[in-house]
Amino acid sequence: MKQVFFFLLLAMTFGSCVSKKQLGSANEQISSLRSRIDSLGKTNQDYQQSLTQIKNENLQYGKEAEDCRHAKDAYKARVAAFNQILEENGNSMEKIKDKVAASLATFKDAGITIKYKNGLVYVSMQDKLMFPSGSVTLGDPGRQALSVIADVIAEYKHIVVYVVGNTDSVKVFKGFKDNWSLSTERANTIVRVLRDDYGADPSRIVSAGRGKYDPIADNGTAEGRALNRRIDIVLNPDLSRLWGMMVKDSNQ
Repeated sequence: MKQVFFFLLLAMTFGSCVSKKQLGSANEQISSLRSRIDSLGKTNQDYQQSLTQIKNENLQYGKEAEDCRHAKDAYKARVAAFNQILEENGNSMEKIKDKVAASLATFKDAGITIKYKNGLVYVSMQDKLMFPSGSVTLGDPGRQALSVIADVIAEYKHIVVYVVGNTDSVKVFKGFKDNWSLSTERANTIVRVLRDDYGADPSRIVSAGRGKYDPIADNGTAEGRALNRRIDIVLNPDLSRLWGMMVKDSNQ
């Protein structure tokens, strides 16, 4: 009987120890799971904060993209308007060329050529019409020819006029340091006549001299030198004024 009681007591004691070990192990697993849950919760919170930040950034990027689209559309519209003005201006420059050619027809035999190229009108006047040899004093035929240029400047407000003096390669012996000085002063003379005698807007006129450095014929012959001694008047569309016109129109 005593032996039976001993075995029963031993079994209960052993069972109690096993239960305590299982309980401790379970508690450890629960604690580990709780730590894992806490870590996952913090990670999820971080993800939620990142997601919110990404959403806000996407909204900002979307707004910036929309602003860029609006700016791009506005730019396209301005370029289209500018191109239209250029096209219309190109047509007007051809009309200017035709008008100048018709007005200067009486001077054709005096050495005037007119051409339209790359949106510009070129009027070339030989020295025999404009200046005596080696002089910067403009003759009466030259003044009459310039009246046509003055009329164009007055009528067409969107052009700039470049007056360029040219000489042959024969050295200037008196009155000027070199051919360059002679060509520049001749251009200046024409600019002053346009301004003082015909009331042309001087802010739209540019004078320059190229001396002997832009020949159009052989300086080795008398005929070639005569062609090289010339005044080139270039009628050029003032793109800055055209741009201002286009911007003004787009704001109306």
